[in-house]
Amino acid sequence: MFSNIKTSKANKEIVSSLTNKLGLGAENTISRIALAYSISLERKLDLKDIRDSGGKEYSVKVLFGEYVDFYIGLMSIHYDIYATNKDIVRYIKMHVDDGLELLNIEFQSNHNTTGFEFIASKIDVGLMELI
Repeated sequence: MFSNIKTSKANKEIVSSLTNKLGLGAENTISRIALAYSISLERKLDLKDIRDSGGKEYSVKVLFGEYVDFYIGLMSIHYDIYATNKDIVRYIKMHVDDGLELLNIEFQSNHNTTGFEFIASKIDVGLMELI
């Protein structure tokens, strides 16, 4: 089991900026949303493209709270690997970084969208796919 995850140096500023702009809670909340957003796009990231680890550091407990097994399970299913695979932490880090970058692009191009509106629209899209 791993104990912490560090974002890329470039994403240290992005997570702070998004946290202030979106008003959805602490930086760890934005990082959770970023991870979920990245995974929701159903892309598989390549480990050889992993970025630096010079950014924001989160302990596993702070980043995932009591849901660490849920997030590890998501990653295991997404990559079809065992939950004990040593690369799980690297995939999580990559998806947090990827999601932060995607959210930053999203909110740069939609200045007036609030964090709540963004999440509600993504939930709406997900519900429509069920119909």
